[in-house]
Amino acid sequence: MHNTNGLRLAVDIGGTFTDTVLVDGQRHILATTKTPTTPENPTLGALAGAQHVLAETGTGWSQIRGFIHGTTLATNALIERRGAVVATVTSAGFRDILEIAYERRYSQYDINLVKPDLIVPRARAFTIGGRMDARGHALQPLDEKAVARLAAEIGGSGAAAVAICLMHAYANPAHELRLRDLLLEAMPGLVISLSHEVSPEAREFDRLSTTIANAYIQPQMAGYLSDFQARFSNEGLTCPILMMTAGGGMTAMETAARLPVRLVESGPAGGAILAARIAAETGERAVLSFDMGGTTAKLCLIDQYRPQTARKFEIARAARFIKGSGMPVRIPVIEMIEIGAGGGSIAHVDRLGRIQVGPESAGSEPGPAAFAKGGTEPTVTDADVVQGLIEPGRFAEGRLGIDEEAAEAALVSGVGQALEVDAAEAAHGVSEIVDENMAAAGRMHAVESGKDLGARLMIAFGGNGPLHATRVARRAHVNRILIPRDPGVGSAVGFLFAPVSFEIIRSRYSTLEALDLDGHNAFFDAMIEEAQAVVRAGAPQGRLTGRRQAFMRYHGQGHEIEIPLPDRALEEADIPALRRVFEEEYSRQFSRAVPGMTIEVLNWALEISSEPPALARHQEPRQKRLAQPTGQRRILCDVTGTWREADIHDRDTLRPGDHLNGPALIIEPQTTTFVSADFSASVDGGGNIWLIRNREGDR
Repeated sequence: MHNTNGLRLAVDIGGTFTDTVLVDGQRHILATTKTPTTPENPTLGALAGAQHVLAETGTGWSQIRGFIHGTTLATNALIERRGAVVATVTSAGFRDILEIAYERRYSQYDINLVKPDLIVPRARAFTIGGRMDARGHALQPLDEKAVARLAAEIGGSGAAAVAICLMHAYANPAHELRLRDLLLEAMPGLVISLSHEVSPEAREFDRLSTTIANAYIQPQMAGYLSDFQARFSNEGLTCPILMMTAGGGMTAMETAARLPVRLVESGPAGGAILAARIAAETGERAVLSFDMGGTTAKLCLIDQYRPQTARKFEIARAARFIKGSGMPVRIPVIEMIEIGAGGGSIAHVDRLGRIQVGPESAGSEPGPAAFAKGGTEPTVTDADVVQGLIEPGRFAEGRLGIDEEAAEAALVSGVGQALEVDAAEAAHGVSEIVDENMAAAGRMHAVESGKDLGARLMIAFGGNGPLHATRVARRAHVNRILIPRDPGVGSAVGFLFAPVSFEIIRSRYSTLEALDLDGHNAFFDAMIEEAQAVVRAGAPQGRLTGRRQAFMRYHGQGHEIEIPLPDRALEEADIPALRRVFEEEYSRQFSRAVPGMTIEVLNWALEISSEPPALARHQEPRQKRLAQPTGQRRILCDVTGTWREADIHDRDTLRPGDHLNGPALIIEPQTTTFVSADFSASVDGGGNIWLIRNREGDR
């Protein structure tokens, strides 16, 4: 009997499907479902999923004590350029921060270079007098007399949102706050984003760009969030809704509406949280998280049970694989590589006769040809259907019909005719390309991070992750894979393990030797107060934990490295230890330290979190037994390229200690795990499926 006290609901709106998970007070999963995303109004798909799991379990809305939501809406609005008309206000003399950017071309010799679209043209870039210095001292007062003229210029430009980014506002925000108040007096309906709230760090181009991104999506996201809250409240939901952030924590609706740029990439972050938790439960210290959905595939490196993090990423690159060609956004984020390779990714043959897959996706409307909803172009899911890897009657809990003939016809017309091959060969070719694309992205990401994929455990989930895991792992030279329970809705499950948290990274320049300890500790106290207020809005009770970091560099260098700080006020005795830790980390990354150099600290970071739930421990089975298949199915073998019989297993019937050999299909309501011919599978005490590559099965 499950405990119905403290039921919690998680909803993850993806590009193709919306995933919903209901758990009880002990975090046992009671029900999960995938519903097609409704692009015109994503709330409708979320509501349908929630109603489905509640009906399945006979649960009422009033029994829900926690609700966590993640969405791709903020990301999509930025990528598809569907935001508000934005104007910028910078300090006098700094109108062209966006135009100047980094003062370099991202591709030095490309004569047809396309500059990144930074949303605000020069005609909507305005300035105002007044100046702070880097220490936060006012060199010139804010020119308040010019605000009336500025308001008229903003009104005349047609802007509905304004990004204010004044020089050194991270050190002293007084001018930004005063300007906001004056502009709102003159233009009460204006949406305003302030750089010291959005990204309080030095480097004005990144700070301005991030503030623009926030202002651009703020009206749309505020409307979406209030509509989402209202619809669920009308259904009878009484608990607050928490939003997943890009950094892997949760935050209250009010913070999400004020800082919606923090929601960018929030869905994939849930998957990384799930993988990190499974890594901790199984004692695996080096993991590759592989999350393949309907639109994209996301890969993340996880070391010592923590996902790799970054302070900056790019949106909507002009050249997909070239750094510097997109819009920089500087917020705390779980670092992952995301490529346009999902079940709905469309395949075509280019002018050179090569199969190309993605990044365009058939999405949920019309979806792959096999869904029989009007799609005619061949997709990755169509290729899997034609190869026999999807059981038509069992797909998506039987609620989505699969038309095998439509999938074959799409592959023949879109790929087969151009290459003069049949549907099966076309399907095999599409799979080979998309799997190699994902493996190559993973290899490249690992190399850029100075890490090796070979020794890692791959944790695979998402609607298509378990189906493609062995094929991607083989190409990435990964020999062990774990498929968790309920992998089809992995990101939504991850939401339920995320702490309520908020991270602030703020600039305050000092050399290590001349660090003003009293001033520094007061600076951290102010950050703690701000972060705790945000976290307490979502977690009123319970113990909070803190994590502090410094971003340090040698004098004259352009970039910093992260150094952990003690979670307390700094003392004089900490300074030599910080120097030693910095030099050790610098040596690890760059092979040597530089003796006698002045060490500078530019940024300080603080993360306040509620305590995550305790890890689950499972007794491992003492004996192993061969699992008995429930049937067989003819598949196109990915190892030999020939048709052969594969065993079919129901995941529901597999028990801890069961093992089986490939080729096999392990079917569950929302996804299928494909055990390739060169892999064997076994079930551990926690119900996870482990796939181990057999060396003798290699081609």
